[in-house]
Amino acid sequence: MTPSCPQQTCSDFHCKTFVVRDGRFYRQSEARFIQRFRCQSCGKRFSHATGTLDLHQKKRRVNPRLRELLCSGVSMRRCARLLKIHRTTVERKLVYLARKAELSQQAFLASLKGQVRELQFDDLITSEHSKLKPLTVSLAVDADRRWILGVEVESLAAFGTRAELSRKKYGRRPTRHLEGLRRLFTNIMPTIAAGALVESDEHKNYPPIVAQFLPGRTHQSYPGGRGAIVGQGELKKLRYDPLFTLNHTCAMLRANINRLIRRTWCTTKKAEMLQRHLMIYVDFHNQVYLK
Repeated sequence: MTPSCPQQTCSDFHCKTFVVRDGRFYRQSEARFIQRFRCQSCGKRFSHATGTLDLHQKKRRVNPRLRELLCSGVSMRRCARLLKIHRTTVERKLVYLARKAELSQQAFLASLKGQVRELQFDDLITSEHSKLKPLTVSLAVDADRRWILGVEVESLAAFGTRAELSRKKYGRRPTRHLEGLRRLFTNIMPTIAAGALVESDEHKNYPPIVAQFLPGRTHQSYPGGRGAIVGQGELKKLRYDPLFTLNHTCAMLRANINRLIRRTWCTTKKAEMLQRHLMIYVDFHNQVYLK
């Protein structure tokens, strides 16, 4: 298929009339030839890879396998050892896979416009570098079909017995929980049906957010329950858990993303890398696991 000219200053921009074939090159990472093209109007030379996320990608064959490993509880260093690539390559490919996942998730949410009739949301607590520097992961799911609609990572001030030690060692840490919730609801708001039921626990920040972004929807809150298993607080020790879909999804995040396991030496060093890792899992969960 002949593409159109990508040069915006070209008089025939997005026109295929004057585009002709102009040789090809061998892409070693995929072991195949890639067709080149040339616009006769402006002289621009390009190929099928021009303007895509795949441009300049090396070792493309490992991308699908790396995506599976990152969504299966395997650490980044172990991924590098299994795939026989450098750990820096794994880090760079995680950024690339996250960007692809974001675009895929945006298209997925666009296809769900006004279809979600039962929304459940909550927060999962983890940390970066140290338990004295907690992070909050705001999560929303479709309770009927178990789709993950969105995740947002933000910083959280240490609380409980660690609060004083955290302030002493790292200074005052900002709490941006509300910012994360606002971004989450801004992204998923178009998918929520007019008469949808919104469910959550009894956190004090949740009712104002629901009233702001989802006016007219019924918001039902439930008291939190005791964890069924020590170290797995997401699965509740209840005969009937009204937030089971959400809590089960949080437990799956803990099990399938190595840096979220409660007792692990694989910790998140940067909050933005956790956000990217989560986006890869969200796309994998919706497009592969639930198919």
